[in-house]
Amino acid sequence: MLDWLNTHIAYWHWLVLGLLLVTAEIFVSGFVLFWFGLAALLVGALLLVADLSIALQLLLWIGASITALLLWLTFIKPKWRDRTSAGMAAEALNGQVGMVIESNTGRNRGKLKFPAPILGEEEWLFLCTTDMAVGERVQVTDISGNTLIVTAL
Repeated sequence: MLDWLNTHIAYWHWLVLGLLLVTAEIFVSGFVLFWFGLAALLVGALLLVADLSIALQLLLWIGASITALLLWLTFIKPKWRDRTSAGMAAEALNGQVGMVIESNTGRNRGKLKFPAPILGEEEWLFLCTTDMAVGERVQVTDISGNTLIVTAL
């Protein structure tokens, strides 16, 4: 019943598993598989210098995976910011002119559309103190969260 404990896994098995997991991270979001792959590569490297039982190999892999994941979640990820658009939204949107496609009459929010995508989106929600009819042109003056503040042109 416990014959699998006598199975021999070569170092290259772990290296292949590690490379597969690290490569799979490209297709999965969350940056979790990377740490499991890194731990598998570590076990493969250890097998190059020492002969370890399958049980010890699995324990090392699980321990290294969990340790790496916890270190990532605790120390690195909280400090890691997306710098591709951090602080750029205001500069990219202020002064842009769009057309109202959903009126804000009776509500405080409407929807506008730009002629070309800005920051990856053509359509944005907007706030305005005056009622805007569909088809009116508006200019962005400020940003509130993910909502634009506009004035009529």
